[in-house]
Amino acid sequence: MLFDLDDTLLSRDKAVDKMFSIILEKCFKDVNRSMENQMLQRFKHYNKRSYGDGDKIKVLESFFDEFPPNYRLPRNYIQDFWNDKFPNCFSVNQNTINIVNTLKMYVKVAIITNGSTKRQKAKIMNTKINNCFDTIVISEEVGFRKPDERIFEFALNKLNVQPETALFVGDDIEKDIGGYQNANMKGIWFNPHTNKNDTEIRPYAEINSFDSLLSCVT
Repeated sequence: MLFDLDDTLLSRDKAVDKMFSIILEKCFKDVNRSMENQMLQRFKHYNKRSYGDGDKIKVLESFFDEFPPNYRLPRNYIQDFWNDKFPNCFSVNQNTINIVNTLKMYVKVAIITNGSTKRQKAKIMNTKINNCFDTIVISEEVGFRKPDERIFEFALNKLNVQPETALFVGDDIEKDIGGYQNANMKGIWFNPHTNKNDTEIRPYAEINSFDSLLSCVT
């Protein structure tokens, strides 16, 4: 069983909330609650717009243009600041760990994630989930990004597993689920927010919580 990382194993939404708190503390003073909530929503908007893009300078530059800070991070420091702080904002639910460890008793487990090697490895190491998986594949390291079927095939080769016997679990209906279909795998759409599927992609199964995964292999 293969897993996506962000918003599947780890909550990106919670990490973005923590990153906003770090920026608020460092760059702003005396922000009232109403304005703070407004700023958070705009920060999420700018960050979501750049999702999948490793360059985060434009995220904070756009945010600072809309909400002038008391202290503005220098442009040439923003990327290093993001790379240093953001991976530490991630945490993993203990129930997720327990389920992955239970699955590992029956099947091989792996992570396939898009993103920079440095940031993705930092998230994985900081949350210590590296100990739970047989292999971890990061797009920058292998030169392929989801939904390219080659990144799925690369992971399957490392696991010595045939695609028809593999399941992939991910939250992105196009990159994750569409990608696994290109690799002739079965995919499970992790959809905890019960989002509507407006694409022509049809997952093998859809789940709203990780607890449902156990029934897939046991």
